[in-house]
Order: sequence, then C-alpha cells, then structure tokens
Amino acid sequence: MHFPATRLRRLRSTPAMRSLVRETHLHPGAFLYPLFLCEGEGVRREVSSMPGVFNLSIDEAVKEAEQCAALGIGGLLLFGIPNEKDEQGSGAWAADGIVQRGLRAIKATKASASLVTIADVCLCEYTSHGHCGVVARDGEHYQIENDASIALLAKAAASLAEAGADIVAPSDMMDGRIGAMREALDAAGQQNTPIMSYASKFASAFYGPFREAADSTPQFGDRRTYQMDGANLREAMREIEQDIAEGADMLLMKPAMPYLDVIREARNSFDLPMGAYQVSGEYSMLHAAFQRGWLEPERAMLESLLGIRRAGADFIVTYFAKDAARIL
Repeated sequence: MHFPATRLRRLRSTPAMRSLVRETHLHPGAFLYPLFLCEGEGVRREVSSMPGVFNLSIDEAVKEAEQCAALGIGGLLLFGIPNEKDEQGSGAWAADGIVQRGLRAIKATKASASLVTIADVCLCEYTSHGHCGVVARDGEHYQIENDASIALLAKAAASLAEAGADIVAPSDMMDGRIGAMREALDAAGQQNTPIMSYASKFASAFYGPFREAADSTPQFGDRRTYQMDGANLREAMREIEQDIAEGADMLLMKPAMPYLDVIREARNSFDLPMGAYQVSGEYSMLHAAFQRGWLEPERAMLESLLGIRRAGADFIVTYFAKDAARIL
C-alpha cells in the first residue's frame, strides 16, 4: 500500500507510540565503563583531552565501581598505568601489578556481584618503548616480534585471570595470541575464563586521547605493522574468523563510529557475542562540540550510542557509560 492509505507518520505521533515501535534500545546493562588505574592513594587526575575521565588510584577506582553498580552498568574494562616500565612490559603479568591489585580490590566489594570485570591484555602501557609487543632493533630499524610477544601476552592473561578478571580482553593484534592465551589459561586452571578478542582493531587516529590517559604513546614508529589497515573490510572478517578458530568467546570491534560497516558485516557473519568500543577520539570530539555549544549533549551522546547498537553491537565500551546510564 502507498500514500495516502499508508502513512508512516501514524506510528510517530506521541512519545509513547514511538517507544512502543522502537526497534533498537539502549540500557545501562549493555555498557562497559573503562577505568585507568594508577599508583597512589586518593588520586583522581583528569585526562586533559578527555573531560570527565580520570587516572584513578585503586581506592578511587573502587568508588567508581560502586557508582557503576548503582547505575546498573554492565561491567568495567580495566587498564593499568604502572610507575615503572621496561622493554618486556613485565608489569603486565606481575602478581602485584596495578591491574591485578585493582581487580582484587574491586572483587572484594559488594559492587562486584553485579559488574563483569574485564582486564585489557596488552603490553603497551607497560613497555618503555610503548609498543604492544617485544621490539627487535637493528640500528635505526626495528620490528615487533610476533611469537616472542604472544608468549608474554599469554602470561599476562593468566595472571589477570588469577587475580580475578571475569574476562580477559587481548588488544595487541599479534597473530596467534588467542590460541596462546587459551592454552595458558587452561594450563593455569582458568578454563572457565572467557576471552574477548579485539578481533578487528584498526590503526586509527581516533586513539590519540587514550594514549594520554594510558601513557602508552609509542616512543618511535607506529603500530601499523600489527593493527589493521582501516581500508580493509574483508581482512577484518579473516581476523575475526581466525580468532574464533583459536578459541575466542566474544568479539570487540574497535573503533566504533568510523567502522560501523565492519560491525554490521561481523554481526551478519558471526554468532558470537559482540561489542564495540566507542574510543577516546569519538568521546573527545563530541565533548569538544558540547563545550562550544555546537551539539546538544544528551541527544548527541545517546544518538551516537544508538547508532553503534543499531549496527549490531550487543554491548558498548564507552566513556559515556555513567552519563548515559543516569539518563536511561
């Protein structure tokens, strides 16, 4: 039927009507809130490029966890900022590492009963050079050694699971790391710990503010030899397929907004639970527009999250999690 018999505006007439027929919904339980843990006590240091985001000492992170639980947020994604770094990134698997201690502190609270704790697994925050793996140097030339790196990443995954992480989330983009982590987790008696793979993580300009927050900027070169080329959709599907074959239980797509087509293609192709990371650059550029009065904060924030959900994400890692949860 066509106009005038069919009038699509009939179902838009009131807020109640629009709610009744709404196809895609946001809810706080589908949000994951990133936390950046640092040493010290009573530390709440705002990240200059990310308004409202802080480097937090463990005691302050516990307070954030309690707030998130009260708001009905689904979980936390934890990153660590150690005081000391080295070439190997040994703080990533230290039993007394910053995230390991943070996990134990959060798990000791009542808030942990309703929050999924997810530990990012990478070396970039812990290495003195800022790369996500072991660096082999030859004069001015260098390369990131894949197989040596995955051995260390697997140790980090097992350490974080032992400290209480409900999920480990490798973000390094080394080949074969999912299989190595699954083997290490199983050998450590952590057979029930899921792996959420950053299965198609692109080398993106939108990560800039995160590198300030996590103190993880590479000291030389860039990450394009291991993170994906943003032009390649078919390759992203190959990455995901390989990670699933190696034992990934969940998928995380990163970034979100510039790669909504990748999220949709992955949703159409794979049945695993899948999330998307609304990364720091997406958050910061929206905040810049908010501060200048160019966009209405509440509407723009929720619309950005709704678009990610509509593209196919089951859950969203977002720095807007608390603000959006309060509104919803």
